[in-house]
Amino acid sequence: MTRKTPLIVSLALGWMLLSVFAAGAADREIAGVNFPGEKTVEGKQLQLNGVALRTKFFIKVFAGGFYLENPTRDAEEAITSEQIKHFHLHYLTSKATAKKLQDGFKEAIIKANPPEMVAKHMADIERYASWLDQDMAPGATSIATYVPGKGLTLIYKGQEKGTIANPAFAQMYFRYNLGEKADKKLRKGYLGE
Repeated sequence: MTRKTPLIVSLALGWMLLSVFAAGAADREIAGVNFPGEKTVEGKQLQLNGVALRTKFFIKVFAGGFYLENPTRDAEEAITSEQIKHFHLHYLTSKATAKKLQDGFKEAIIKANPPEMVAKHMADIERYASWLDQDMAPGATSIATYVPGKGLTLIYKGQEKGTIANPAFAQMYFRYNLGEKADKKLRKGYLGE
């Protein structure tokens, strides 16, 4: 074996790995819901950062996929970075009533964020919660997309509910999903751990 052989093998392995990463993120399935490895949102190619399953009292509530322009396992980077961020939730139960969703959202976002931020942005919290105004059913979706300079937009059961332009509220929203006080299983799944 010549000295060139290990170099050639290393280069070949490097090209193989590079081609795997260039091919994009792999599709993932959770609870029978398939999330594509890549999605185009607002003209940008996003990568599937992670998937998670929300359960409550042994009931599968939803399967969620979290997409980023620049995937990361760092929660703080995912929360604060100025890039397109996209949550796609696919509901699996009819027990997720509008009242439960509204109350649960408010309780969780208040718990996940500092009290001074909650007080300052309570109007936005109430506004977003008011958009969760219909009971969910298996197959229904909730899609939240943050676009820098535009804000956080919710599409709920196929209907665009509105956009909250305030970037501080968007960070609160992502902290509720990915921060230290977020649901641990969801946080871990969305961060690809």
